[in-house]
Amino acid sequence: MKRHRQTFEEIESSLMPVEASWLDKHAEEVIKLLRKIPRRKVYTSEEIGKLLDKDFDTAVTTLRLFLDISKDEFTQGMRDLLGKGGMGVTRYQKDRGTFLSALNSLGLPEAMTTAINHRMHWSDVLVERLKGGRGSAIKGQTRGRGMEDFVEAIVRNVFQEAQVAVRCRFEGANGQSDEKADFAIPTAKDPSILIEVKAYGATGSKQTDVLGDIARIVDQKRHDTVLLLVTDGITWKQRPSDLRKLILLQNEGKIARIYTKSMEKELHADLLTLRAENGL
Repeated sequence: MKRHRQTFEEIESSLMPVEASWLDKHAEEVIKLLRKIPRRKVYTSEEIGKLLDKDFDTAVTTLRLFLDISKDEFTQGMRDLLGKGGMGVTRYQKDRGTFLSALNSLGLPEAMTTAINHRMHWSDVLVERLKGGRGSAIKGQTRGRGMEDFVEAIVRNVFQEAQVAVRCRFEGANGQSDEKADFAIPTAKDPSILIEVKAYGATGSKQTDVLGDIARIVDQKRHDTVLLLVTDGITWKQRPSDLRKLILLQNEGKIARIYTKSMEKELHADLLTLRAENGL
């Protein structure tokens, strides 16, 4: 093969949109099912059960559209109501009544009644496009920033403003490299305490990203720098192996402690202790 020396301009000028259709076989079946649902003033478990009886997988996707929740959120919500075990067709067929009761508890009949009897306006279509595009990203960003704001309020309650570096890059142990962290105390140049905040389900906070970010912090920080992790999100329950990896890092002492929002008091108390121990 002949050797070439390509340029940015050459490649850029040849770029074309990569076309892809969102419509696969499953989506086509969901659309068909949506169009077959009869209009009623009120929907009950009886109508929902008939949908699931005919084609369980297609019906579940359809029902999630009425609830406006993701697959992970739906699965975890049903699991919280039904307990351990699968959430597929076998579980449904084994205990149909309880399964339908759980869907009722999620508010499905009301959601169907509202959606199907809603008088459409042309702007509704555009609002859904906005929601599915920009709205999806905003929702994830809001989750992440909400967690950061939650932790920042606690941190600033304990430490002086000048002692808190927010969303910074701290200097690594070798003094020649750095790494990002959500909070560095008392300075980013020589932190005694590092705090990383991850809301699973937030944009840029996939579980693999969390593990990678934590691993980089662990690799860069001094061994005597305390690293705290604050995380939350029920979708962790869908990927327990990754959560176990974080817990293993904590058990090995690479993370001092992992907190969730429900552990607010513990986080506040531990920060007070660290302030005293570090003379801050």
